[in-house]
Amino acid sequence: MHRRDFLRAGGAAILGPSLAGLLAACGKDDPEPVAADAAEVGPASTVRSSVTPRKVKLGFIALTDCASIVMAKELGYFAERDLDVSVEKQASWPATRDNLLNGGLDGAHCLFSMPFSLATGIGGSGTALKIAMVLNNNGQAITLNKDFASVGYGDLEKAKAALESKEPTLAMTFPGGTHDTWLRYWLRATGVDASKVKIIPIPPAQMVANMKVGAMDGYCVGEPWGAVAVQQGIGFTHLTTQDLWEHHPEKALVVSERFAAEQPEVLEDLMGAILKASRWLDDLDNRPKAAEVVGAANYVSAPAADIAGRLAGRYDLGASLPARSYKGNQMVFFRDGKVNSPRRSYAIWFMSQYQRFGLLKETPPYQQLADEIILRDVYEKVAAAEGIDVPDDDMAPFEVKLDAVTFDPAKPEEEVKRT
Repeated sequence: MHRRDFLRAGGAAILGPSLAGLLAACGKDDPEPVAADAAEVGPASTVRSSVTPRKVKLGFIALTDCASIVMAKELGYFAERDLDVSVEKQASWPATRDNLLNGGLDGAHCLFSMPFSLATGIGGSGTALKIAMVLNNNGQAITLNKDFASVGYGDLEKAKAALESKEPTLAMTFPGGTHDTWLRYWLRATGVDASKVKIIPIPPAQMVANMKVGAMDGYCVGEPWGAVAVQQGIGFTHLTTQDLWEHHPEKALVVSERFAAEQPEVLEDLMGAILKASRWLDDLDNRPKAAEVVGAANYVSAPAADIAGRLAGRYDLGASLPARSYKGNQMVFFRDGKVNSPRRSYAIWFMSQYQRFGLLKETPPYQQLADEIILRDVYEKVAAAEGIDVPDDDMAPFEVKLDAVTFDPAKPEEEVKRT
């Protein structure tokens, strides 16, 4: 019998952490309830199960899209499944990678494409990192220095002219990662000769400070670091990634091969709790509270206002550009389960971009790597247990919005040849 089913069958009372304790950890005085329904978290007087909670270490980077892991912790969703989860801030994506590989972490909020970057030798080596589920779609941005303000929003021709007026330096967060891919895809769409552009890796939380001192002319990263650059008057949002590829995969729950193999029931309960938090986050009434919790110093360490606006779909672009509004295609975490299903077609797309951009000289074993790295059978099992439908589009073609190109995962070589 599954451990969770045993606990429920035995009538064990599961305590969610007290709300006061939860928000006190985030630096809040006299906290308000986090959950929309206090019963979801559980009264402080509830007696805990006598079963020893199973310990899990999860890493995260200071980005808004760590929210489903953070809120699963803060709302008590891990605890109610008898999980003792420590949520540990990482200094960078390479640090996250190394801690996953050396056993310092069991899993992490991680770039969806990182395991494929490693498997193809771009950002490491090996296939020991596995994708259990997708955590969010959308919500990243290309931010340019305020000196490029005449480029405006999403104007590829003006961007090309501006970039070719100098030898620019642009930043992303990890070679072969999602931000690296969005940046290079945008550059290719502008028609700029990428060999004339210097692309450097910078940890997400250091992007704004580095552009402030002139280390680069622009960057691609997740929120809130696009909004923070706007609020500080340093840069402006030139393009959101939902306007590059609507509902693209962004962060994933990435786990070590050892954890997945040795503790499958723990992984399943972990995923179930994160799915519950994902559903909670996609109730927009909950997002102001999520912004407060996620913005705390021990998590993202950014003003809640800089997080809340874009979570709600309100984008102040900066540089006197008209504001933009997104509804249903801002950062999303659930979308009735459409977010969370890890599709092999997405894996093949990222690897085809590696070839297309010249990061890979030889054709990788697309299908083999997608099959080996994505734990689709595990996700399907968890989704069924949670009553969540799994979309029937694992290997279906899809459109990338920026250049209106349809990608067929059965024919990645066609994408590789595209200019």
